[in-house]
Amino acid sequence: MVINLIDNFSKEFLEKSKDKKIQLVSHFDTDGITSAAIFSKTLERLNIQFSVKILKALDKKEIGLFPKEKIILLLDLGSSYLQELSELENEIFIIDHHELSEKIVPKNINIVNPHVIKDYEDLCSAELAYLVSKKISKENKDLAHLAIIGMVGDTMEREINKTRNKILIDANVNIKKGLLIYPSTRPLDKALEYSPKPFIPGITGESKRVYELLQEIGIEKIGKTYKALIDLSEKEMKNLVTAIMLRISPDEKRQEYIGNLYLIKFFNKIEDVRELSAIINACSRMEESATALMFCLGNNAARKKAERIYVKYRQHIISGLKHINQNGKIQGREYVIINAKDNIKDTIIGTMASILSFSSIYKKGTIIIAMAYNNDKIKVSTRMAGKNPRSPRNLKKLMDSIIETLGGESGGHKHAAGCTIKKEQEDKFIELIKKKLEFELIKV
Repeated sequence: MVINLIDNFSKEFLEKSKDKKIQLVSHFDTDGITSAAIFSKTLERLNIQFSVKILKALDKKEIGLFPKEKIILLLDLGSSYLQELSELENEIFIIDHHELSEKIVPKNINIVNPHVIKDYEDLCSAELAYLVSKKISKENKDLAHLAIIGMVGDTMEREINKTRNKILIDANVNIKKGLLIYPSTRPLDKALEYSPKPFIPGITGESKRVYELLQEIGIEKIGKTYKALIDLSEKEMKNLVTAIMLRISPDEKRQEYIGNLYLIKFFNKIEDVRELSAIINACSRMEESATALMFCLGNNAARKKAERIYVKYRQHIISGLKHINQNGKIQGREYVIINAKDNIKDTIIGTMASILSFSSIYKKGTIIIAMAYNNDKIKVSTRMAGKNPRSPRNLKKLMDSIIETLGGESGGHKHAAGCTIKKEQEDKFIELIKKKLEFELIKV
């Protein structure tokens, strides 16, 4: 059981970290940042000296830069590099939920990862970090809300398993059923206009169309603004849901647009967890990970800065969606390749692929491959439209097979993975991925 894993890891960490300095290394997405915030506060309360490094991705070069005199604590990273990490002299601790690169974990590595146990329970890194933190001290129960933000950030909120339910209770989360647009606590017109997940054809990014939609269903302004989603009456919510359903593809699973709205108290206000997650993600994608971390830790100046960054980020998203819509794509049977080149930031291309995978633009099971330049490299993000847990396709294995041929770095999950390749391999990559996907279709 994962709890036994947590118990052993926590005990080992407390014993080996005594009078030692810690190098905390975390991934730059919402799950990674919230994990870093949880452990920053945990180590601070233990009076342990530590430093934090937040990475877009872990690679062999970064591993070689780890300080030899410190204990290394990897959060939402590390499972793909067990062999390389085992060669270090450092004590290595990993809290992660990504697939393991080795079947047997090396002896010098202490790891909490659901994949190492038979009784698998799907938890994100922030949830695992919280469970370790709470085991270290019950005082850390006040960090549960960060685990929930990380969980929503990794789009794992639909399945509430036994352990997740306990964390939700610890975090005092208020759960409401409704349309899955965010922020549900802000004026409805803006929430609809800037809704990336779900992407609503003809509505997202179109302020005039949003106004027409709200007029059509009889939702009027109260004073100068519209009411928030969570404040709609039952009839208003029903009319809104009906109007949105009429605008999506009939092939799309409509229940994907309806689900739980998670509300928590943050900076003394009731906030939509999806928006908090999006703000954290925006900061990192705009290369402001330090701001995201301080925002999670409750710094008021960071909150104001993060909100400004979020506005700018949403503008990038809308312009990115318009670019993808207006420019050519390579489409095959059950796959699409979007080569944005330098028109979309490499830190945002994964978000774009995710938005498209949750939209009704591509039928369920379509593989979305999105590419963007990053100096002399190309960042590749792959997603499966309308996640299908029964699909035999594994995007991580696909990315691994690509870098075996072209070189580079890869990582991720079965339905969401990516790689980084050299820019000079652009044409070779496109031809190779097309061949592999066509071959997989024949096999499937």
